[in-house]
Amino acid sequence: MLTSTTPYIAGREIAETLGVVTGEAIIGANIFRDLLAGLTDIVGGRSRAYESAMRDAR
Repeated sequence: MLTSTTPYIAGREIAETLGVVTGEAIIGANIFRDLLAGLTDIVGGRSRAYESAMRDAR
């Protein structure tokens, strides 16, 4: 089985396109980060603490 991130493979026929596969995980969250993220959810906006944790996890 060949797996590729390109739309074609030279000399091969594509049998099935599965689409985009992604995954995310929060790693190392703590009480202060959770409280700040909760406030951000109430007020609106993006939680930079969680965004940073997501970047680190990737």
